[in-house]
Amino acid sequence: MRVGILGSGLMGAKLGTIFARAGHEVVFSYARSTDKLKKLARDAQGNARAGTPGEAGKNADAILLAVHWSRIDDVLKQAGDVSGKAILTCSLPMDADNTKLIIANTSSGAEELAKKVPRAHVVAAFQTVPSEVLFGVFEAKRKKNRPSLVYCGDNEKAKDVALTLIHDTGFEPIDAGPLHIARYTEPFALLVAQLAYEGEGGPELAYRFERFST
Repeated sequence: MRVGILGSGLMGAKLGTIFARAGHEVVFSYARSTDKLKKLARDAQGNARAGTPGEAGKNADAILLAVHWSRIDDVLKQAGDVSGKAILTCSLPMDADNTKLIIANTSSGAEELAKKVPRAHVVAAFQTVPSEVLFGVFEAKRKKNRPSLVYCGDNEKAKDVALTLIHDTGFEPIDAGPLHIARYTEPFALLVAQLAYEGEGGPELAYRFERFST
């Protein structure tokens, strides 16, 4: 699969690296310097290269949107036409100080993103785990009892893309339903962050849902 990465922070860098190491073709984009993007591509040790946001999205089967909410409009402008693309967003609609959600209850960041790119197919994914746990989950790649990762969206083909990438990253994909369910998953991400960064044991934290039949 061809995956364009919009954003070179912790989530974009780590997920892009993992996607490349899982065998996908990756284009890293959107950083303060091209040197950073080139280093990410080299360190990924897979089929990865640096590019512009437009190059990252042009031939992509999936686009990972991994920028601060304040940069959404800028990166979308640079990406250009994303019609028909599956856009996986791990960007939470946080304020400038990253202290609270600025969109919640009656909408979500994922839904507002979908309004900005109405011809693309947005899936909320990878929002609910800290970046620090990603390499550990990927390296473990358990066959059983994988940690869970919820995702939601309105387009089934785009959700299938998300399912594949989530599985390749080492998680058990949990389809939470249509995109408006992001109104629940985005606040849940803040709970996970609270436990990861303020709780005991460090930020390498994942979660798992289990069903118990009676």
